[in-house]
Amino acid sequence: MSLISQVYAAGTIGVPQPTGMKITDIGVLISRIISVAFIFAGILTFGFLVYGGIEWLTSGGDKAKTESARNRITAAVVGLAIVAASWALMQLLSYFFGIDVFSGNINIPKPY
Repeated sequence: MSLISQVYAAGTIGVPQPTGMKITDIGVLISRIISVAFIFAGILTFGFLVYGGIEWLTSGGDKAKTESARNRITAAVVGLAIVAASWALMQLLSYFFGIDVFSGNINIPKPY
């Protein structure tokens, strides 16, 4: 019996954890990390947009400060586009390959 067939026979991969943790599957851990990363990226984007807007309003007509604020807002919008594209890519993976990351656990189809 090969090592690969033994791994596929295992079903799930356990995660060693300290006492009191509720995550017992590596798929759940990865799924939750990705979900938290998307939430964190959204909060950061909002923060950078607000900071850039405040910077623009308080620039007082100074061309350098206005340009800095414009660059900050542009970077926030580009970052939001990257996060949205990665979310769309995860949805495509889910649809075409059955790897559902957002359901709370990652179900990777087993080969036949």
